[in-house]
Amino acid sequence: MRVVSCLLKPDPELLSTVVFKGLPMGAQMIVISVSAIIMMSMINAYGAETAAAYAVAVQIWTYVQMPAMAIGAGVSSMAAQNVGAKQWDRVERTATAGISINVLLTGSMVVLLYFIDPYIVQLFLPGAPHAVAAAEHINNIAGWSFILFGVTFVLFGVVRATGAVMPPLIILIISLIGVRIGFAKMLEPYWGQEAIWWSFPTSMIVSASLAYAYYRWGGWRKARMGPPIAREAEPAPAEVG
Repeated sequence: MRVVSCLLKPDPELLSTVVFKGLPMGAQMIVISVSAIIMMSMINAYGAETAAAYAVAVQIWTYVQMPAMAIGAGVSSMAAQNVGAKQWDRVERTATAGISINVLLTGSMVVLLYFIDPYIVQLFLPGAPHAVAAAEHINNIAGWSFILFGVTFVLFGVVRATGAVMPPLIILIISLIGVRIGFAKMLEPYWGQEAIWWSFPTSMIVSASLAYAYYRWGGWRKARMGPPIAREAEPAPAEVG
């Protein structure tokens, strides 16, 4: 019983690693949600049809993002294994392969979207031609930029493999709050709702550029996921008599 209680006792160092590495990753979802809420409040001011068109576009974007999210998660696991093995050349190849596969898969989804977009939108908005046209217009402006979203997600997955979780959070704050919201707010008096739609590709260009800059020149390779693990000394080989 004493052995079991010792095994169930929390490790303070491991617990602190989980908390301090996990909180910034959780905060990324908060930043995404806050940005979405602010954008939705701006879009609602243009009426029910525009809000409905945007809601349909977001539903379609959810499926377009799926390959990028899956590839990013897979790349993060592969990069973490190679970081642990100190095979940095494999980490580089993993990032390159992840970006290439993302461009291929997400790009295919985007091309397919441009061909079948009118038919999909009409399924969500039957009998609403103005809302259908608005949703198609939104997808035409912002749809292609999800290829950049995939590149960002892959690079984030690679750098997070070493425990570098704060830079991706900062990049998201800059791109989603500073650039996306700032761009839309600043140009909305002149462009109207067009400023909102163009804020999506603009922010994704910024996030992909910053993610690549940090991957290329940042200090993520020196980051650590947690305290070093002390290895037990190997027993000496037994003598053969």
